[in-house]
Amino acid sequence: MAGWVAVLAAGVAALSTALGEAPPLHNACGAGHGATTEAGSLRFGDGTVRDRRGQDVRLYPEVPEVLKRLQSLGVPGAAASRTGEIEGANQLLELFDLIRYFVHREIYPGSKVTHFERLQQKTGIPFSQMIFFDDERRNIVDVSKLGVTCIHIQNGMNLQTLSQGLETFAKAQTGP
Repeated sequence: MAGWVAVLAAGVAALSTALGEAPPLHNACGAGHGATTEAGSLRFGDGTVRDRRGQDVRLYPEVPEVLKRLQSLGVPGAAASRTGEIEGANQLLELFDLIRYFVHREIYPGSKVTHFERLQQKTGIPFSQMIFFDDERRNIVDVSKLGVTCIHIQNGMNLQTLSQGLETFAKAQTGP
């Protein structure tokens, strides 16, 4: 297993259309902001996941491949989300069969800095050995102050963004 960890925003956030109320689970992996998913998310027989209002909740198309790629590299994944919908976020990870990719989950309201501090305490992995993908600029600014390599996602998580992020991470490891 690698001596570093990849953290996906909203780790979960990233996964679906949006989970929380304020702020919503972001979209490093998900599709669209605004839909509040509460603990009543359902998976129907056709494989569709819908929130309790009947709105489809979808992953960005390449998210499963991104997570498989990280896993194949031996990189442990972590999900970090500031959502107040803790149960709903965890339920979505299970419904999309993504929970297996996340060795660690920091899903609760509060600062992303707190998520990373707790992740560092649990794993012993230094901040400099972490890479973080998020679509919210304020999280990137805050977490980068810890020494984490941060990648700002603008149009959802995909393989190209992962590759670029890993290149940035590798350069940070070798220095200027």
